[in-house]
Amino acid sequence: MTGQDSTSAVHIDTTRPHPARMYDWYLGGKDNYPVDEEMGRQMLTLDPRVPVMARVNRAFMHRATRWLAQSGVRQFLDIGTGIPTAPNLHQIAQETAPDARVVYCDNDPIVLAHAAALLRGTDEGVTEYLQADVRDPDAILEGARKILDLTRPVALSLVALLHFVSDEDGAHDLVRRLVTELPSGSYLVMTHATADFTPEESKAATEKLRAAGVTLALRSREEFTRFFDGLDLVEPGVEVPHRWHPELGEPVPGQDDGVIPGYGAVARKV
Repeated sequence: MTGQDSTSAVHIDTTRPHPARMYDWYLGGKDNYPVDEEMGRQMLTLDPRVPVMARVNRAFMHRATRWLAQSGVRQFLDIGTGIPTAPNLHQIAQETAPDARVVYCDNDPIVLAHAAALLRGTDEGVTEYLQADVRDPDAILEGARKILDLTRPVALSLVALLHFVSDEDGAHDLVRRLVTELPSGSYLVMTHATADFTPEESKAATEKLRAAGVTLALRSREEFTRFFDGLDLVEPGVEVPHRWHPELGEPVPGQDDGVIPGYGAVARKV
């Protein structure tokens, strides 16, 4: 993996929480700052199962990637990858297909620093990292074209990301723009938090994060399903994440002890 130059100076904003670093804290990582831990602890007061939800999303990514690799997909574009936590997407894909090409993308400079050191793939495949924001799909596509062959199917992964992108920022249009550039046979992989099951806790969480400068755009099942308009949903369709092909991975401890307020799905572009 080459990626961007991790030795160049980068500015890491430690004055407000960042979703990637909060996610790292939920997963028990150490690559976060006091501001991320403080907000994470506030989220736990609203719902102590947030770390379980983080692990459920991670496990969904593992199962979906395994399913895609077993189905013949050899190119992956993972946007909002977050701080590397093994096993990473490329490790899952290249376990099945050593020649798989994987491009990671995130907007937090701290992810770049860790990605350069940790994201090592197989000799047969390619593992690369781009620093860019999902709100700038053209920059992502420009970078991805240097590594992926966009005339061949690509699995676009947006796991636990779009609930940080508001309708005002055009979340559905951003996804449509990315999918439009991918050929037939490509896939869209997504999970998304929702307020459908826990409206009061979700409202409080949204307000706390907004006060800290973090957007949380929780969407209903119908709004989530709209991201897949024009695509063919893979069975079982839109589902609570841990119920999507559970046979492809190990269950997350605690996943059945209460509501997992989110949805996951995989769909194919025809």
